[in-house]
Amino acid sequence: MSTIESKTIALIGGGPAALFFLKHLISKNITPQKVYIFEKNEHLGMGMPYGTSGSGPEHVANVSANEIPALLNDIEEFLQHHSIEGFDEYVNQGKINRDQVIPRLVLGKYLENQFKLYIKKAHKLGIDVISKTRTKVLDIKMTHSDSYNVITDQEEKYEADIVLLSTGHQWLKSFEGKHKGWYDSPYPPSKFNSPTNHSVAVKGASLTAVDIIRTLSRLNGSFTKNNNDKIQYTLHPHSENFKIDLYSLSGLLPALRFHSEDEAYSTDWKMSLKEIYEYKKNHDGFVDLDYVFSKNFKSVLQKKDQEFYNEIKDLSIEEFVDKMMKLRKELDSFELLKAEYTEAEKSIRRKQSITWKEALTSFSYAMNYPAKHFSAEDMLRLNKTLMPLISIIIAALPQSSYNEIIALYDAGVINLYNVDKKSTVEPNGEEGAIYRYHDQEGVSKEYEYKMYVDATGQRAMNFNDLPFEGLKQEGAVSTGYLNFKNAEKAIELKNEENNKIKEGTNGNFYLQVNGLSINDNFQALDSYGNAQKNLYIMSVAYIGGLNPDYSGLDFCDTAAETIIESLLQPSYSTM
Repeated sequence: MSTIESKTIALIGGGPAALFFLKHLISKNITPQKVYIFEKNEHLGMGMPYGTSGSGPEHVANVSANEIPALLNDIEEFLQHHSIEGFDEYVNQGKINRDQVIPRLVLGKYLENQFKLYIKKAHKLGIDVISKTRTKVLDIKMTHSDSYNVITDQEEKYEADIVLLSTGHQWLKSFEGKHKGWYDSPYPPSKFNSPTNHSVAVKGASLTAVDIIRTLSRLNGSFTKNNNDKIQYTLHPHSENFKIDLYSLSGLLPALRFHSEDEAYSTDWKMSLKEIYEYKKNHDGFVDLDYVFSKNFKSVLQKKDQEFYNEIKDLSIEEFVDKMMKLRKELDSFELLKAEYTEAEKSIRRKQSITWKEALTSFSYAMNYPAKHFSAEDMLRLNKTLMPLISIIIAALPQSSYNEIIALYDAGVINLYNVDKKSTVEPNGEEGAIYRYHDQEGVSKEYEYKMYVDATGQRAMNFNDLPFEGLKQEGAVSTGYLNFKNAEKAIELKNEENNKIKEGTNGNFYLQVNGLSINDNFQALDSYGNAQKNLYIMSVAYIGGLNPDYSGLDFCDTAAETIIESLLQPSYSTM
């Protein structure tokens, strides 16, 4: 008989996910004997987004001080006692505007500081925390005693009873480094260090694209304020031909931040496990997307905005999306952005929320919990119909990014092209790329560029992408999937050559989703659907298929708490 106090926990990745895991471990008074933290970079807490591997001084988060989940100290308290150079517009003698978004590198310094404080607190509780920075984990192998061997690039092996995969963002390379002018991501931004006196093709138009826009625009010009306090952009003399051409399937820019009246990620809004399983018991073993949409969107709206609720209460999901997208598709994207800026500024100035956007944000968070229990039909419907709208709204483009994008637009430096799903981009000759697509009128287009940047964001990583061969060979992890409710629908899709539709041995059909299979506690599932009690997956790149909205500090906080509560379950008190 052994207790959790005698166990060793290994955190594979030392970014924000690991930070919030340590927070809840300590707050729930769980005291394992040892905690290993393996981080390939130099700093803990930052991860990719908040360190130099993902940010430069020009990059800002889409959260303010008021929106950071609680840690040991508030960020303003941290800034009063720690000097952060180079961010005078944000920090003035330790004082900040709590509603203003935070420079990402400042947020990274804060998260690193909090990580160190939690480690000190853990030591005081008798937990031996061993940080292994600049250490890459090469493999994780299961042992015969239900524990794991973590093998690092330092030719060292560490044994752990419980493993949490918290590796964060990953950017795979196709032609980057092999073909001049081709970049598979905007990260690290330091790789862009010289002017580009020509047009640059950027695939994507959301927050990842904003990152490369902020980086390249500064290399080729400067932003200044005119007498009316308006931001203007001026090209440098040696960059007179510089332009940014954005290519997007939606042809839309992200929506702007607005005033939020409620905690956007209140745990009270999500379905409890008891509710989920009770609902499944009475509905053929599935949770219905329409039910979750009604419960976590329409019902929320009914309490907050009766007038808007009356407009949409009888609409299906498809009809609602059509209604909200209609105006977006009719207007020029930049003119729409200007109109939304006026609406967002009014919301912030009056401290009044834009209720339908806030409700949709809360729905996006709440649906993560029942999503693992959707039918394949509903997951396909969610991804095709609702997620394109959600992804635009929850992006929460900071006002400072808006000002720069509009300044570039007014200077004639940035364009946005709406492309079809069959559009292609491929290396062109010895340098750059060639973009081919059909416009909205069906006319074939083809453009050549000396530089191409893929800014579509974190792509889903699948079973074969997982670098830990030991876990794959032992069957500890498996591909994510959802069952179809209707076999005829599955056959119809399969006949349309949808290679994600698979037929089971007993005549059932299932949908292979992106990433790995996890349960409600974020435990890895094997190919038989059995939970690996001691293996948890919180790596954003590997859980998006069953966790549609899986990024941000709020997600790290709530997911980590769920995992810690799992460790408190009776099966962990005795073995």
